[in-house]
Amino acid sequence: MGQALSWGSELPRWRRHSFCSLTLVKEGGGHGGGSMEESPRKSKAKPNGKKPAAEEKKMYLEPEYTKSRITDFEFKELVVLPREIDLNEWLASNTTTFFHHVNLQYSTISEFCTGEACQTMAVCNTQYYWHDERGKKVKCTAPQYVDFVMSSVQKLVTDEDVFPTKYGREFPSSFESLVKKICKYLFHVLAHIYSSHFKETLALELHGHLNTLYVHFILFAREFNLLDPKETAVMDDLTEVLCSSGGRGGGSGDGAGSGGMGAQNHVKER
Repeated sequence: MGQALSWGSELPRWRRHSFCSLTLVKEGGGHGGGSMEESPRKSKAKPNGKKPAAEEKKMYLEPEYTKSRITDFEFKELVVLPREIDLNEWLASNTTTFFHHVNLQYSTISEFCTGEACQTMAVCNTQYYWHDERGKKVKCTAPQYVDFVMSSVQKLVTDEDVFPTKYGREFPSSFESLVKKICKYLFHVLAHIYSSHFKETLALELHGHLNTLYVHFILFAREFNLLDPKETAVMDDLTEVLCSSGGRGGGSGDGAGSGGMGAQNHVKER
């Protein structure tokens, strides 16, 4: 498998909870028939009575923090498919790397992301819900949601039928769509960290790591059209600021976002 850029540490095995069984489903088959499609919807207020994050000052947009990086790599150049590498190999290698990095980044603040503190999987004024095996919408706490994402993606990236590592093994016809699903879920986790746990990330002095990971991930997803702009609109203001200079530190922007600032408050349920 092609070697992806790696600038972080390897991740310890992700913990798993047994209270619910929700899995990503391969096209044409599945793991037990469960569905991992989520329904985002606009949220007026948090269950704990606090103002939605969208109404609060977004600390992660402060210039003193957006300039922080751990590298000055030109990520727009680094995400481009090398001529000698197969596209699926490149997608697989990078997707696996992003999974490990997002998992590791979340683990640094996981003790603060509790069922009590994060009663819903919220990103600014948007909440995400799962569907169980019967198609019923399930309201999850943020740590439950993240556990579902990480355990399910772990199953996929270690499945030889989906992410083959042996020479001569072919990728499934549904591989690109599965990569898009994985990227969508990883984006939700990154966005939640910014929206709900940036203060803790800042206290740990890991905001440079988070910014670097976000820029690399977003530019890679853009390069191969792996994320729907409607899905990422909730973080358009941050994306504009961090990625406007090609992913290098010290980027500037007016926060307008490629999809417009207003888009982040109108993510429709689907």
